[in-house]
Amino acid sequence: MEQYLWFIPLGVVVGAFGTLIGVGGGFLLMPVLLLLYPGDSPALLTSISLAVVFFNASSGSWAYHRMRRIDYKAGLLFSAAAVPGAILGALTANYIPRRLFNAVFGFLMIAASAYLLLFPRRESESQASDPRRGGPPSPIGAHTAGVPLSYNRTLGVGLSLAVGYLSSLLGLGGGIIHVPALVRLLNFPVHIATATSHLILAITALTGTVVHVASGVFAGGLWRTIALAVGVLPGAQLGARLSSRVSGRWIIRALAVALASVGLRILLTAL
Repeated sequence: MEQYLWFIPLGVVVGAFGTLIGVGGGFLLMPVLLLLYPGDSPALLTSISLAVVFFNASSGSWAYHRMRRIDYKAGLLFSAAAVPGAILGALTANYIPRRLFNAVFGFLMIAASAYLLLFPRRESESQASDPRRGGPPSPIGAHTAGVPLSYNRTLGVGLSLAVGYLSSLLGLGGGIIHVPALVRLLNFPVHIATATSHLILAITALTGTVVHVASGVFAGGLWRTIALAVGVLPGAQLGARLSSRVSGRWIIRALAVALASVGLRILLTAL
């Protein structure tokens, strides 16, 4: 256990930044694990990351719940759609060669970053889509703290199924894909999207972790997970507090920069 004590401060960073931008921190943790343990299988590293994402997302969700930012109607609906994909993704991870895993991981990160940077969300669009600023009510309305939100349920369910699979396969938890989708495609205000994403993350990450535990893959990552979880829990609370002081535009920019940096580094290891 002593050799993993430095994972505690790493967990604090993962928890704080992951909760700030609503992605669970898997996109930060997985590259570190991939670089530190080149001999470990993708399934083992994915199981560690998903377990840590679960602790982070659970802690962050509680913080966002107290801030009344979570849209529970949308979050539970999308979680139900993501769970089957998460189960299939966790099972598929056992059959992915390491170099292919790194290549897919890196390419996906860079593609997501490019989308966010090339198609920036205009402030006027953000205001129009934020019901608190006078956006029109929708017949498909969800409510967060008494505020109606408008979104396409069919599109959201389809996206969640795909996100559940990819996130569980790559050990990311899904927020790194779900937050941009909620904001850009479903017109969620950024701060509501990050909070709701955390609820979805907690459920899907737990599902993927249970599958890995049942298959016996997780046994080799127990102590690493415990050390990371010790840091992630307080880090998530810190990230939620910081989210109130950071504008949605800067959250998205931070996400894009982080995606590009991580994706390039991991993609290079696959070449």
